[in-house]
Amino acid sequence: MNTISKLLSYGKDYDPAIKAPDRNYLNYLELRTLVEKSILKLQEFGIRRNDRVAIIANNGPEMATAFITVSSMASAAPLNPAYRPEEFEYYLKDLNARAVIVDYGDNSPAIKIAKDLGIKVIYLISQPQNPAGSFELEGSSSDTYYNTNGLHEEDEALVLHTSGTTSKPKIVPLSQKNLAYSANNISSWLALSEKDICLNIMPLFHIHGLVAAVLSSLNAGASISCSPGFNALKFFSWLDSEKPTWYTGVPTMHQAILARAPRNNNIIKKNRLRFIRSSSAPLPSSVMIDLENKFDCPVIESYGMTEAAHQMASNPLPPTKRLPGHVGLAAGPEIAIIDNDGNILPSGKEGEVVIRGENVTSGYENNQEANTYAYVNGWFRTGDQGILDQSGYLKLTGRLKEIINRGGEKISPNEVDDVLSEHPSVHQSLVFAVPHDKLGEDVAAAVVLCDGETVSEKDLQNFLEKKLSNFKIPRQIVFLEEIPKGPTGKLQRSGLAKKLGLG
Repeated sequence: MNTISKLLSYGKDYDPAIKAPDRNYLNYLELRTLVEKSILKLQEFGIRRNDRVAIIANNGPEMATAFITVSSMASAAPLNPAYRPEEFEYYLKDLNARAVIVDYGDNSPAIKIAKDLGIKVIYLISQPQNPAGSFELEGSSSDTYYNTNGLHEEDEALVLHTSGTTSKPKIVPLSQKNLAYSANNISSWLALSEKDICLNIMPLFHIHGLVAAVLSSLNAGASISCSPGFNALKFFSWLDSEKPTWYTGVPTMHQAILARAPRNNNIIKKNRLRFIRSSSAPLPSSVMIDLENKFDCPVIESYGMTEAAHQMASNPLPPTKRLPGHVGLAAGPEIAIIDNDGNILPSGKEGEVVIRGENVTSGYENNQEANTYAYVNGWFRTGDQGILDQSGYLKLTGRLKEIINRGGEKISPNEVDDVLSEHPSVHQSLVFAVPHDKLGEDVAAAVVLCDGETVSEKDLQNFLEKKLSNFKIPRQIVFLEEIPKGPTGKLQRSGLAKKLGLG
């Protein structure tokens, strides 16, 4: 049976499971005891199998253990604590949540909204002097007690929304089996063992942190040090105190870490990482190379999405080759490339990336139109465009909805991003479409320069002309102090032209 409860059984009783900076650790025996005790409480509060329990808590060890607990007996629905009241109301209604878990003493607007909607509020009480991840639950008892024994691998364990950048967010239900398979895929691919320590800097309302950091570590009997969230100023002190063997993040995090790395050389040298993992957005080749040189360890770029319970493809560990600019080999589900009619294409041909496997969701909730489009001949359409080479390495060439159509010429923003990032004065760049009265769309770029660097729009265009066809060169380059990011740290390509008033 592939369930979260089974993942919990792998760790040795007295090995550390959950850690956090400046806290004592929680071992596996204590974690299992905490989960069992908390499940009894949730049953007392009237929570049943497949009930959706929203978790609104700050990033850290208690958020991790609350997720592990809820997903072991019901369906966890982590929400970004920074949402506005209107967003909380929308998501709680859309999820049909039965309960909301919030940090005790928090003044989140979600509390009043939940009460107004008739949703049970459960308070999570933790003490900093207790082992990391320890908590108690406080709430009102239910008239009916539900025994959730006999959980099946097809039962729902996690429910998340898609980002909704181009349409209304879609509900993605993920089963116990989806999560267990994905955790095992990642753990096996990275050769995790009980000796590994993951420093989690990802938000725990996102599939990346929940599965790639937390569940993959549990699958190996390893430990997770849960930070309060990404902070470039504190990263190196955590590296020194937590002694992680790896961390996983998005490219913007890696770039911020690289910017502060020169002043932390001693910490890097005495705290050698086994590898660094990157996912959730394309990693510029130059950033991958700089990370490997600075940390003297392999950088493993992976490719994931919510609908696949995260990982789909990944570059391998040494001695197998890693290809900069590629997201690696199939690392869990099967991967293929299809044409517009759903036909499988041979290697070297560009088309849409499709997947199938035990970690893939069985479908969006209450959205027949989306499901009809998403599944073709048993394959799930990712919405990404890419190429599989003869060795099975996947190169993504862009989101189908983000491909720039400049008067009939199709341009991948990723390709131009990658070349722009090679310029020594460019710290960060994001290429996007702007409306054009004759061409339909044209190419633009937002650029953040390295500290102390000065370069003109023309300088960058001249640099690009040496490596790209003329029609791919951004006609407008906007210099910013910071490129807008989403809640998980990903750069926001969609809607950027409108935000900047271009076109």
